[in-house]
Amino acid sequence: MDRRTLLAGTAGTLATAGLPLSARAARRDAEPSGLLHGLSPRPGLPERLPAEDPSRTLLSHGWLFHEGDIVPPAPQTHDETYTNAKAGNARGAAAMDYDDTDWAQVSVPHDWASAQGFVETANVAQGYRPRGIGWYRRTLRLEPEDRGRKLELHFGAIATAATIWINGSVVARNFSGYNAITIDLTPFARFGDELNVIAIRVDATAMEGWWYEGAGLYRHVWLAKRSPVSIATDGVHCDPRLGSDGRWTVPVSVALESIARAPATATIMVDLLDPTGKVVASARGQAQLQPLGGVEVSLSLPVDNPQRWSIERPTLYTVRVTTDAPGGGDERRIAIGFRTIRFDAQAGFFLNEQPVKLKGVCLHQDHAGVGVAVPDALLAWRLQRMKDTGVNAIRCSHNAQADAFYQLCDRMGFVVMDENRIFNPAPENMAQLEWLVRAHRNHPSIILWSVFNEEPMQGTEAGVEMVRRMAARVHALDDSRPVTAAMNGSFYDPQNVSSVVDVMGFNYYQGDYDKFHALNPAKPSTSSEDTSAFMTRGAYATDRAAHVMSSMDTEAAPWGATHRQAWAEMAKRRFIAGGFVWTGFDYHGEPTPFTWPTIASFFGILDLCGFPKTAYDIHRAHWIDDQPVVGIAPHWTWPGKEGQPVELLVTSNAERVRVVLNGRMIGEQAVDRIMGNAFTVPYVPGTLEAVALKGGREVARAVHETAGAAVALRLTPARRQMLGDNEDVVPVTIDAVDAKGRHVPTENRMTRFTIDGATLIGVGNGDPNSHESEKAPERSLFNGLAQMLVQAGEGRGRGTIVATADGLRPARLVIDRVAATPRAQVEVTPPGAFILGWRRSKSFATAPDPGMTPPVNDNNSWDFTRSGTPAAPESGPSFRLYRAVLPERRRVMAQGGTLSFAQVEGRASVYVDGRQVGAKTDPAAGALVVPVPAGAKGVAVLIEAVPGARSGITGAVRLVPKG
Repeated sequence: MDRRTLLAGTAGTLATAGLPLSARAARRDAEPSGLLHGLSPRPGLPERLPAEDPSRTLLSHGWLFHEGDIVPPAPQTHDETYTNAKAGNARGAAAMDYDDTDWAQVSVPHDWASAQGFVETANVAQGYRPRGIGWYRRTLRLEPEDRGRKLELHFGAIATAATIWINGSVVARNFSGYNAITIDLTPFARFGDELNVIAIRVDATAMEGWWYEGAGLYRHVWLAKRSPVSIATDGVHCDPRLGSDGRWTVPVSVALESIARAPATATIMVDLLDPTGKVVASARGQAQLQPLGGVEVSLSLPVDNPQRWSIERPTLYTVRVTTDAPGGGDERRIAIGFRTIRFDAQAGFFLNEQPVKLKGVCLHQDHAGVGVAVPDALLAWRLQRMKDTGVNAIRCSHNAQADAFYQLCDRMGFVVMDENRIFNPAPENMAQLEWLVRAHRNHPSIILWSVFNEEPMQGTEAGVEMVRRMAARVHALDDSRPVTAAMNGSFYDPQNVSSVVDVMGFNYYQGDYDKFHALNPAKPSTSSEDTSAFMTRGAYATDRAAHVMSSMDTEAAPWGATHRQAWAEMAKRRFIAGGFVWTGFDYHGEPTPFTWPTIASFFGILDLCGFPKTAYDIHRAHWIDDQPVVGIAPHWTWPGKEGQPVELLVTSNAERVRVVLNGRMIGEQAVDRIMGNAFTVPYVPGTLEAVALKGGREVARAVHETAGAAVALRLTPARRQMLGDNEDVVPVTIDAVDAKGRHVPTENRMTRFTIDGATLIGVGNGDPNSHESEKAPERSLFNGLAQMLVQAGEGRGRGTIVATADGLRPARLVIDRVAATPRAQVEVTPPGAFILGWRRSKSFATAPDPGMTPPVNDNNSWDFTRSGTPAAPESGPSFRLYRAVLPERRRVMAQGGTLSFAQVEGRASVYVDGRQVGAKTDPAAGALVVPVPAGAKGVAVLIEAVPGARSGITGAVRLVPKG
């Protein structure tokens, strides 16, 4: 697919593409259709990312959430202590029968910290937001026909330390908030009316980073249902290789696993599909698998003259792997790209043997309004903002990103430095590194593996030994990409990790580029992190007392440099492969150089909402080569400053730039593409223009007009349409305009919203000092701008938004919702508590007293059994008594309810707290529903079996509150 077509699908093409040079890049503050810098509406709808694993279904809805910890009561009696040590008998909120009826209903992705207020005593690096501990629960029905399948739960990530129970048994403990978690559900699964209970305790007091990390199930959750012989999760490796003979092959390794009860033969079929879907290469193989065993099959696909993947044309092929074995088949579809990468110690980075300067940014993963629970469509929009800036490379800082991020980078044409979170080769942490490589090694966008960021042990013998082991493991899993480490010093120590990585990564220390290169002439180098400049969007003078930093590119951290200074050092050295600006977007937390009340960073080229700072125009001039650009700062609305000199910064990639005020030329200069051009102009209200010239001809123009008093609000969506799939998200910009429709860059009043036909999931304004709610239907403008994030409902329709503000005319926006089939979701189970565990008496020839109970501390004379388990047939008359404690449900205790037996075999009498409440006289298998009075504690069921027939409670038992 052509890149421009794809970008129109994700977020729209560049607004000026296809225009003649004389018309390109012209911008106005007062465009009637939108705002500055590509924020006006764009055509197209988001293109869905293809499903790599058809066996997976989203598990987004039906989750219950409780904020705060729930400490289970300690076992006191012998019986409690005995059962507490047994599988399936978790206590407290992890118990299957725990009363969660008053928990909040949520959908995932979910970041509970993003809804918190800001608290001065909370952690500064986490953005002063309390995180704490939370619980999630979800019931899950598996159909009887799912028996025998391989069943897995996939959590994209959980922030942070998570303990996961399935049906009362601990199945996983995970201590990082950034790696995916795969749970083998198969041995714990129950089917039909006997539901499964997922319980998760999330401890977000644990911190891995020094930035906002969010809290909860903040990435997608999936349920996978596979055949008994299936392809393992992340079990396909198919990264293309160019041989020394100039011929391409796709080596394909497929890891298979079997839960079958007998040996099985599997046939593996691998096809390579070109971008049009045509099969261009195939291979076949077979494998023998033992029960509960695994095997890896290796095949190879020769390919003649494939189309190359590149930044400009990110052409993707698809490897389709299918299997056939007793019990059914399995399938994966992996997008791959044919490209070569090479880091050269003298000449930098080469993609397809063409030199490419890395014009990169570092990215965290949060956004205003949603925290780290970023919907896929918003992630695509954020990446498009980077593409608009001229970015061609992204560093994942300092952790793995969501699956959709890598797919989008493949499709949009970014190269990626994928970065490990925890620097530690101990088994648990090495497993996280191995997951990172296995999960992402097929992506053509990835060009570097980074094993750490700024570790104090980087200049020690122990640090070297740690990196040796981590790098060796990476290379064992992927021999096609180099390993780096982001170092912030110790480059010349006798023992330092630069000696054991493939590419040297400099975090800052630009004054050391030449010295290190002279001492290590054979070592390729790149800036892994640079700049750390400060800007407050829309502010053009520093006021440290107010925690405001000028956007004129004059402020930087002591260890960093301004945007222009940093790029100047990299641009003039071929041996430096490029750089990664800290950062592409502002992010919550790490409010350097300030503390309270500042709650977010100042580093971004764009602010928390994706609104551009002056750095956006600076880097467009640095990085964009295929179209002329020009920018001018500051804006031109300065009431009360008439006659005072205003310093201008004009940035362009043209040959010359001219400044014009109210039709009169102020000056013209040869363009300094890196440092920009400075002009000083006395302030006079009117029209300020920067005209870019090439060959004496105008090729681009930027215009600021002096705005009058605000009279109305304006709403500008990123797109005029959204998919009616319950997932699509459209950012909507709110600004104020004057009587002539001009944007007012100094307006800061509160705006309020009502939305019909869509859902507001978050708001922001890019102010790093704002403590306003990011969930409320209101937000103050900050230096003229605010943002709401609107999520689509289902089906065809319209989303209508009305924005109001005191003293301004309201704005009304309609976004068409286009009919779209939502992605398949696991069905939400109905409410009710299941009674699963029963005590069952021995068989009696005559009916026992229904009030009989097991002796205290007797764990042997009465069976422990579960709903759905029949008793064996008896040759003569047989009576058995079943007893269970009713699950404590507050609504049942207060109002009563019903007890529903899906199936009972034999005649039955039901007693609640010793009082008979119902009976079943037909011995054939059948259902039974009985009333439960308010305050009920326990239930007993006396079952009479027909001689020679089985009996018992052979179906699910559900306690349902009234109403």
